[in-house]
This record gives sequence, C-alpha cells and structure tokens, in this order.
Amino acid sequence: MSLRHRPLVVALAALSALGPLTACGASDAATDQVAPKGQKGGTTINLGPDQQRVHTAKVDAIAAKLPEAVRKRGTLSLGVSTGSAPPLAFYATDDRTLIGAELDIATLVADTLGVEPEFSPVSWENLFVGLDSGKFDGVFSNVTVTEERKDKYDFATYRLDDLAFEAKKGAGWKVAGPADVAGRTIAVSSGTNQEKILVDWSRQNEKAGRKPVDITYFQNQTDYYLALQSGRIDAYLGPNPTSAYHVASAGQTEIVGKFSGAGAGLQGKIAATTKKDSGLVDAYAAALNHVIENGTYAQVLKRWGLSTEAVTSSETNPPGLPRTKN
Repeated sequence: MSLRHRPLVVALAALSALGPLTACGASDAATDQVAPKGQKGGTTINLGPDQQRVHTAKVDAIAAKLPEAVRKRGTLSLGVSTGSAPPLAFYATDDRTLIGAELDIATLVADTLGVEPEFSPVSWENLFVGLDSGKFDGVFSNVTVTEERKDKYDFATYRLDDLAFEAKKGAGWKVAGPADVAGRTIAVSSGTNQEKILVDWSRQNEKAGRKPVDITYFQNQTDYYLALQSGRIDAYLGPNPTSAYHVASAGQTEIVGKFSGAGAGLQGKIAATTKKDSGLVDAYAAALNHVIENGTYAQVLKRWGLSTEAVTSSETNPPGLPRTKN
C-alpha cells in the first residue's frame, strides 16, 4: 500500500462515489481532528501537520550508550516503510508531513539520546537494504522480531505484535484457526509475517484434507477495502493497529479474528531494528525503558489508540517468530 496518500479517513471519504465504502468518522477540517464513529468525548486523533508531539528530556547516561560517531553526528537516520498506514506511519493532511505512532515513539527515543531523528520513507524491502548498507541507524516500522531476522539484526522491543482478520461488517463468521479460512479468499501484504502465517495455515489445511487458502494481493490499502465491500475477498489479514483504526473510523468492517504476530504459542513483539552488532541496540532499549518508566510512552500509545499493545519493558533480542520450515 502506498504511504503517500491522505490519511485513511480522508481517502475513504474520497471514495464515497464508489459505493458504501465511506468514512464515518467525525472530522474537523479546522483542527484536523478525527474521532471514531459514535465516540462521545474522549480521545480524538490529530491528522494535521502540527502534531504537538510528546517529547522528553535527554538523559546523559543513556545518551552515552550511543556509538561515538552517532553522538558526534547528532542525528539518527531512521527508515519508515511506505507500506505503513494509520495509525502507525502515514502522511498528514498536508500530504507532506510524516506522522503516526511509530514516528512518535522513535522521536521519544531520539529525545532521550539527545539526537535529532531523520526519517526516510522507503519500501518495505528497502528498510532492510538500508540497514545492511549502513544508510539507516535503525528502523521503527512495525517490524516483528523473528529468529531468522536475528541472524542479521538486533532488536529492542516497544510494542506487542497482534494481527487481525478484517471482514465486511455483518460477515457472520469468525477466525479461530486454519480451518476457518480453508477455501476463503484472504488478502495479505507480500513479504510480511502475516503472509508467512497465512501460507502456513494454508499448508495445514491441505495436509488435513481441507481446501487451501486463496491468498491474494493488492497494491494499495484502499484496494483491500474496496475488494472487501465488493465481495471479491472474504477478509484482509494485517496489523491489528491499522485494522482497528479502520474499523473505528470507517464503520464498514469488523475484526473477525485476532492473533499474535509470532504465531501460536508465542506473543509477537514489534521492535526497533538495527544492524547486528552496530552498537545501537542497547541505547535504544535503555531509551525505551526510560520513556516507559516516565510515562511519555503511554501518552503516545494513548493518543493513537494503541494502549492495549503496550509493553512493560523493552527487551533486547527476545524469542521471535520461529524459523520458516522448508
């Protein structure tokens, strides 16, 4: 999906002429605020370029953990996937300013370390190319810890990784395991952990004598939702934060199943990702633990509606999604 588009609520509104896929959130053009459908009071989401981000002060003892070259440079070069979407990483209503929960958390880390974050939006695969080449000091972009990735990268966790099956509202079915998607047409983003899980479920279905999953792919996020409304797909499997945001703001779909991004038996974790042995992971973990303790981390998650995905501490290279079986 393309990152460079109006925030999801605005994009959906623009599609109103195509049918029932319309934005049902309440948006105030003067303040760039959006509230989920039916919400009375409480938290609204700021979609404008003036984010008034949550900040925190530098901690010298933690900043000292940075490699000397990074401290002298005074910046962190950070990759952000152009496949991200609200509320993780997306463009504000000016179509220029990157905003979202991932950028806010990365900003807190940079604040604690006393450096300026410099965000570079790239395609998913180029996040890792950038890490491998040394172009990026890190990636804050919904990256799940996996055992395979730990061969090349170091991780400092900052959010739970949950996936969700999103179906048309009133679909009348639930997903509790592989059997529930046998013979179903499910859309997923290529190269993601959710794709790996779906492929594995399809294989389990075939082994059990059930129909495989009809896995399909689309270019843009709006295409997934148009396909849902037209009945071309039964569900979309994606990150829970983006699905939950869409369900709340558009009112046309529902979550029919929620699972750990690491698969059965292990809670997946999203982590700041850096090149292995770059000397950065300890600094990231210490900074994350500091902002968890001082409450600014919780403020960021709350403003984006992600409080249920909070971690109590940042772990360095914890157990991850198991290796793919050949």
